[in-house]
Amino acid sequence: MNDVRLNSILDNDFYKITMQNAVVKLFPGSIVKYEFINRGKHHFPPGFDAALREAVNKMAELKLTKDEKKFMARTCPYIDLPYLDFLEGYHYDPTEVKIHQEGGDLSVIVEGLWYRTILWEVPLLALISELHYEMNHMERDSNEIVMSKTLEKADSLGELGVTFAEFGTRRRHSYKVQNLVMEALTQKKDSTFIGSSNVHFAMKYGVKPIGTHAHEWFMFHAAEYGFKMANELALEHWVDVYRGDLGVALSDTYTTDVFFQQFDKKFAKLFDGVRHDSGDALEFADKTIAHYQNNGINPMFKYIIFSDALNLEKVGEITSYCRGKIGISFGIGTNLTNDVGVKPMNIVMKLIGVQAPNKEWIPTVKLSDEHGKYTGDPKMIELAKEFLRIKD
Repeated sequence: MNDVRLNSILDNDFYKITMQNAVVKLFPGSIVKYEFINRGKHHFPPGFDAALREAVNKMAELKLTKDEKKFMARTCPYIDLPYLDFLEGYHYDPTEVKIHQEGGDLSVIVEGLWYRTILWEVPLLALISELHYEMNHMERDSNEIVMSKTLEKADSLGELGVTFAEFGTRRRHSYKVQNLVMEALTQKKDSTFIGSSNVHFAMKYGVKPIGTHAHEWFMFHAAEYGFKMANELALEHWVDVYRGDLGVALSDTYTTDVFFQQFDKKFAKLFDGVRHDSGDALEFADKTIAHYQNNGINPMFKYIIFSDALNLEKVGEITSYCRGKIGISFGIGTNLTNDVGVKPMNIVMKLIGVQAPNKEWIPTVKLSDEHGKYTGDPKMIELAKEFLRIKD
């Protein structure tokens, strides 16, 4: 028996909450499928599937508390009160999660109504990560070292004069480590730390929950409406729900070049900025600045959130390059919540299919700015590249 469990239904990335709100409103009947992808080829010990199943079953007990609901209503006025009533009555259904283990290989599939299953991804990855370290008996740094490392990073980021948020739930070493990191980040009153993607920790430490939407928002729209319409309709639907709030657009689901073809003056003015999540960060900055300038918009009134595998060196390089050209901020994940003396895991969970009205599955794909790292059905990837005229 293990004691790994989630303690709050808000122990999740904020963009899962914001997307669920939108899905409840716009796509309440859509059925989807997610799959766990073990990018790092990590080995899972015997009995891992049973331990994960135990932790997943415990999640059915989680409920939104009255205090959590009040926090959401007070902090997130752009989220509909009827949605918060829905979330208060929501519970995880463990039957939506299929877990199987063959030797050291782990298979996890989530399938069901999108508005229900959308919350599984991040907690599942967090549980898999924590169980991996616990069941492989991998010892981490002491609490004091974790706190010290975090404070040093916060000091360095403060010296750079850049704002940053903690984005590390999905690949955290453990709940305890993420809690230590948040405790350290909120100790200093003059810190440039501005918030967390984790809603539970944002509430616990009195900071802003940060996030908008993820790749799956655009991937779903491609399956539902076609690749050529995916970016435009995904953005349009986001605006329909949030009316200008939560205005950071994710740009790389079908490459940034394709995205900017549809991120026209209307969207460029309405959205506060864009998020960089793959490919060369400096090249992305140049493209973004040029796009704003070409649309008659001063880039200094907009910003980029950089969130791709960041460490202090990369943040310093990006800051030096972008300062005075465009607003910047950083979302730092694994380097904060899994820098504890053991190798961080490289795991993801992706939307892999959307069910059509005839019950057939339409595969979903992601074509990031990292060439050679396209994910999804190979035939659908080639189809997307053909439709969008993407050349490797």
